[in-house]
Amino acid sequence: MTISRGKGGTAVLCLGLTLAVLGAYANHFENGFHFDDVHTITDNAYLESLSAIPRFFTDATLFSTLPGQQSYRPVVSASLAADYWLGGGRKPFWFHLSTFLWFAVQLVLMFFLFRRIMDLADPHPTNIWAALLAAACYGLHPANAETLNYIIQRGDLYNTVGVVASVLWFAARPGQRRWGWYLIPAVLAFLSKAPALIYPFILLAYVFLFEQEGTLGRGHGKQWAAAVRATLPALAAAAVGAILTAAMTPATFQAGAASAALYRLTQPWVALHYFVSFFLPIQLSADMGWAYVSSPFSGEALAGYVFVAALAAAAVAASRRRETRPIAFGILWFILALLPTSLMPLADVTNDHRMFFPFVGLALAVAWSLRLALFRRTARLTVHRVWVRGGVAAAAVVLALAAAGTWERNQVWRTEETLWRDVTIKNPQNPRGLMNYSNALLSRRDYAEALSWMERARAVLPDNYLLEINLGVADGGLGRNAEAAAHFERAAALAPGDADPHVFYGRWLRSIGRQAEAQAQLETAVKLNPSSFAARQLLMQVYSESGNRAALERLVEETRRLAPDNQAVRRYLEPGSGQVTSDGATAADLLQLAGGLCKAGKNEECLEAAKKALVLRPDSPTAYNIMAAALTGLGRWDEGIAALQEALRLKPDYEAARRNLAWLLEQKQKAR
Repeated sequence: MTISRGKGGTAVLCLGLTLAVLGAYANHFENGFHFDDVHTITDNAYLESLSAIPRFFTDATLFSTLPGQQSYRPVVSASLAADYWLGGGRKPFWFHLSTFLWFAVQLVLMFFLFRRIMDLADPHPTNIWAALLAAACYGLHPANAETLNYIIQRGDLYNTVGVVASVLWFAARPGQRRWGWYLIPAVLAFLSKAPALIYPFILLAYVFLFEQEGTLGRGHGKQWAAAVRATLPALAAAAVGAILTAAMTPATFQAGAASAALYRLTQPWVALHYFVSFFLPIQLSADMGWAYVSSPFSGEALAGYVFVAALAAAAVAASRRRETRPIAFGILWFILALLPTSLMPLADVTNDHRMFFPFVGLALAVAWSLRLALFRRTARLTVHRVWVRGGVAAAAVVLALAAAGTWERNQVWRTEETLWRDVTIKNPQNPRGLMNYSNALLSRRDYAEALSWMERARAVLPDNYLLEINLGVADGGLGRNAEAAAHFERAAALAPGDADPHVFYGRWLRSIGRQAEAQAQLETAVKLNPSSFAARQLLMQVYSESGNRAALERLVEETRRLAPDNQAVRRYLEPGSGQVTSDGATAADLLQLAGGLCKAGKNEECLEAAKKALVLRPDSPTAYNIMAAALTGLGRWDEGIAALQEALRLKPDYEAARRNLAWLLEQKQKAR
């Protein structure tokens, strides 16, 4: 098939690329929230209103409910709030859709950037196919599923798309450089995640290699000077971004590394692992559980040093000829994009989502190497048709296998249980994997099985407060009250400044009717972490059930000041929400219960709870909105529409109900 080099032909290729990647990711849109998504999305009440978006840029504590994880990523938080608004709640589909759309934009931009770089090195009509291959290889690579499925790690995506867009803008529109417009995507990337601050050095490599035609490892003082001058605005913007990020990051933020020195010494070995994973991604895992190298001279450390030296030597060698400079640039991109997470001592030695940004460079280097292998330099072009056909067939097989691998990784990321089960298979001694898998079992109340996995985790990590919390939950579920209390108290002793032991202890105490003790634990949790909305919500329920209206009103007002549109606060602010049923449940409690049941897909139970809430509070628009969700899930669309219309009659400015009604009417029309 012949594709025109005009705009129409290019558009067809971009559409084909997008559709191919969409096919590989078609099974991921309903995957759930995972791991760090909990404290940044599912428990983060600040995402529940678009009015919080300006605050994300001035207050990094709004990023997470955990003080140690509160970093400055305002663009990420703003995008999550927008997804919450679009979906009318924490519906994974809308979050995944948003992430995927930006991924598609990134792939198209990569295609244009790669083609431009290839044409600078060796102009030829086949470059359009080489650029397409590079973008497709990256788009279908299974390692990138680790980023697209992990919603909060869209920061890596925003990093990458911002840097790609800025380099392309700089390269394609030289006349606009004096205005600095090309810096806009990079600045947005800076405000998404700190690794994007490496952008000026990637741009410097581009200018030196392609515009100044410099060679690495030689003098070229004039070329370096000219390249630095050309990238001074980018360097200045990154410097300002670094200062802003440092100033805005709360003092409570914890990078997490036990040893900064050993962390950094391990990173060359990690880089080798990432490089191998580009060609053979068979050990992908949400949590590799790697340890540090044992010493600076261990076998792994030495292998890492040799690999980095060899990679640098390859970049130097490739920079010596114009036609091989895309390889040099790709290698430099890979190395530079790894530097931020290699130099900053983080809690995890390695994380597969960190490959997302560096793999852009490897995709370019590998695709261009294949192009040069199949076609000689343009000036003396010789086409080996058998080799070309074989290369095309091999590329098609590789891309098909990559797409299949991506589909499979999406399946792994379906639920917390499938995700952490995969982690325990890849590394049976990973204590966090064992704990999180047992936690997933707890969520479906398989307490006995969960305990067996916790004992495995305890053998590896005996003094961990999170494990003690899980043991408390499991023993509590099995009715072992004395053992449960002991575990919760030990968790609090192991982490005296952490709110979570008190939150879970309070939740369990409330469930067995020990309200006064539950209240004390939850009040302690709120004091330790005012951003713990889980603790606040439970404490509201305890105050409501015990009839402590004064304390409830104070807590509701305080929480409203923190997050005005928090759903729990709205329910308690509704007149009559404090009335109780014969079994002691308030309208607010029932609405909370109904919302959770709907999210779990238990539509019959959700509908029943919403109806009970309406008995206590007949004019509750929230109850009608939740009822509509349950009715829709049961296929009773007309009743759902009627419920939403009633919600809007009671509250004409109820935006969530308005969006739900519009969607339901649209679906009904399509079904006809």
